[in-house]
Amino acid sequence: MTETIRFDKYAIPLLYEDNHLLVAVKPPNLPVQGDSSGDMDLLSILKGYIGHKYEKPGAVYLGLVHRLDRPVGGVMVFARTSKAAARLTRAFAEHAQDKRYLAVVRGMLDGPRTLEDWLRKDPDGMVRVTPAGAGGAKLARLETAPLCHREGLTLCEVRLFTGRSHQIRVQHAHAGLPLWGDARYGGGKPGQQIALWAASLGFEHPVRREPMTFACPPPMIGVWPKFKDVIEERSHA
Repeated sequence: MTETIRFDKYAIPLLYEDNHLLVAVKPPNLPVQGDSSGDMDLLSILKGYIGHKYEKPGAVYLGLVHRLDRPVGGVMVFARTSKAAARLTRAFAEHAQDKRYLAVVRGMLDGPRTLEDWLRKDPDGMVRVTPAGAGGAKLARLETAPLCHREGLTLCEVRLFTGRSHQIRVQHAHAGLPLWGDARYGGGKPGQQIALWAASLGFEHPVRREPMTFACPPPMIGVWPKFKDVIEERSHA
């Protein structure tokens, strides 16, 4: 299915829905769930959609099983039952899914690389690379591969093997390849949209046990138009 929910300035495509799951595309800069900003969030919008569509009185259940940073958009799956939530949460904790991102980094990545670092989230909310085994640090691992080079930038496909906070942003910055538009870790300028997008998500259906994969290209804003032809070619492959 491809249905789009519209709320305020946001358009939220729905890629799949059944009695157990809801797969949606998170717009950039929309929080996944409520936070101290008090801004509307994706989880609340989707609960409202379900409540209205199925005429459900009272509170609607929708389980959050993974997250994306507020400035980052892309494909997400939500659980419509507690059973599905428990199984999906376990699958994400065990990294039994295939999460792939598109990112634009500053600099030239000349070939595929595996990045392994120990990351620690400090009280100020910043995630930092630390020596191996440092107190509170967790091992982070990802693979990043170049798809195209243009104007001193590299379009990369990133595959995550761990799910650490700010992992893609911090590890690329530490490798000398900061993400374009990343104000926190990459020297992005005010008004720039971070070039990081959850492009595809593969997982096993929590009830039917069938493999499922969903994908969506990034919106053509910020730096993405520089790589529009490559992104469109991959989307149609």
